[in-house]
Amino acid sequence: MFEIMVWVGAAISLTGLAGLIWCILRVAKARRAKLPDEEMRAILQSVLPMNMGALFLSVIGLMLVAVGVILG
Repeated sequence: MFEIMVWVGAAISLTGLAGLIWCILRVAKARRAKLPDEEMRAILQSVLPMNMGALFLSVIGLMLVAVGVILG
C-alpha cells in the first residue's frame, strides 16, 4: 500500500512540476514580447493561480512520497 502511495505522490508531484514549467515559459514568452505594463500585469495575474495550484500539487505529492517512504 505504501509503495502505491509513493508512486501516486511522485505522479502528483511531476504534474505540479509540469505546471510550474508551463508558468515559467508563459511569463518568459511575455517578457520577450516586451509588452506594455498593463498587458504584462494581466498576463501575470492570469498565471498566478496556475502557479499557486502547481506549487500546491508539488508539495502534496512530495508529502505523499515522504509519508510513503517513512511508513513503508
